[in-house]
Amino acid sequence: MKKFSRKFKILILFIIFVTIWIILAPVLANFLIVEKEIENADVIWILAGSATYIERNQTAALVYKKGNTSKVILTNDGGYGGWSKTEQRNPPFVELAKNQLVSQGVPAEAIEILPGTVEGTDEEADLFAKTVREQNLKSVLLVTSAYHSRRTLWTFEQSVIKNGLIIKIGLQTSPTGQQTPPPANWWLSRKGWKMVGGEYVKIIYYWLFY
Repeated sequence: MKKFSRKFKILILFIIFVTIWIILAPVLANFLIVEKEIENADVIWILAGSATYIERNQTAALVYKKGNTSKVILTNDGGYGGWSKTEQRNPPFVELAKNQLVSQGVPAEAIEILPGTVEGTDEEADLFAKTVREQNLKSVLLVTSAYHSRRTLWTFEQSVIKNGLIIKIGLQTSPTGQQTPPPANWWLSRKGWKMVGGEYVKIIYYWLFY
């Protein structure tokens, strides 16, 4: 009887834990998602991200076709896609991203691929500051994946402050569900833990060291 009682208590605790987690998990995911509106922008800046480049570029193409900007900037994270039988090579993701934008109605002449490679959001924010100065940009709309958005906005705003820039920043996120799991069930996949769980680790690191 005592053994049964102990097992019953463990079961109840487990059910309580699972219930709390099912409620808490979407909150943790949604906390990472932020957007910042901006009416018009000199350029759309698509953050590099090989794992989510499709959804980011789809979002950027939709924004571009609204006519509130005339230029799209791509950065290169150095990643390469799968083998292309047509081209007999592994095309870089930044090239695939440009091709995708063109296929969705963005003119090739409106797309600029910045030279060099970036290996993280911090390096991209530094490149952003340099580009703002060189091109005398006054407003930029950042486009990135949902779970990457809070850290992106914070990092780029810190870069603006550190470099003494005067510029308006907006941010548009890609919808979840295509290359990123929805907030309700991200914890059911390894990819979700990498994107959501890993993002909290990165936020702490950036807050301490950027």
